[in-house]
Amino acid sequence: EVRLVESGGGLVQPGGSLRLTCAASGLPSFEDYVIGWFRQAPGKEEREGVANIRIQDGGTNYRHSVVGRFAISADSVLKMVYLQMDSLKPEDTAIYFCAAEPVKVYRWDEEYEYDHWGQGTQVTVSS
Repeated sequence: EVRLVESGGGLVQPGGSLRLTCAASGLPSFEDYVIGWFRQAPGKEEREGVANIRIQDGGTNYRHSVVGRFAISADSVLKMVYLQMDSLKPEDTAIYFCAAEPVKVYRWDEEYEYDHWGQGTQVTVSS
């Protein structure tokens, strides 16, 4: 059974940093997956793509609004994916989810591309 567990969320002041972790288990071959981070802002129904990483070659994509502030990385031995978030802004407040899809995705920032999801971790940016 595929299981994704997010951690590392919390309350942080504007300008602060957090590192989110997605721990993956049950994936037949971790290296064959694409892992994405999505977020769902308060009052919004849809989740928006924040970043993703292709485990095999480390290729990444980022949402425009997080470029230069967020960085996604992966540890194939531990089967974990990280999202380092710096210079956080109030508009980054959301529930953050990690998602996994084998082999490839065509639209990296679309929810429907990913079959497996975690339960999410809350990130609140407020003074």
